[in-house]
Amino acid sequence: MKKFMSKRAKLFFCLWSMLAVCVTMLTTAAFATTADPITVVNNLSDFIFSAIKAVGVIILGWGIVQVGMSIQSHDASQRSQGFLCLFGGLVIAFAKEILSTIGAL
Repeated sequence: MKKFMSKRAKLFFCLWSMLAVCVTMLTTAAFATTADPITVVNNLSDFIFSAIKAVGVIILGWGIVQVGMSIQSHDASQRSQGFLCLFGGLVIAFAKEILSTIGAL
């Protein structure tokens, strides 16, 4: 007679079932607060812009590394790519301030 499930499949099914039981038993109700909706939207906006700023700083750092490597290797195409990355990272990192300055926010 052929086995229906292997030991690995039984273990996986058992762990998956335990996880499902824990998720359903350990859930709690989430009640809304009396916070102003504008405050919630502003907090979300601040969070999104801080995530965008983090990405911009990472790109800015990568641009600095590329410019440094291009200066060391005397590679003009890598240097132009590094400066593009550097200035792009600056624009992304300061996107909120730029948008506030031009009146978009």
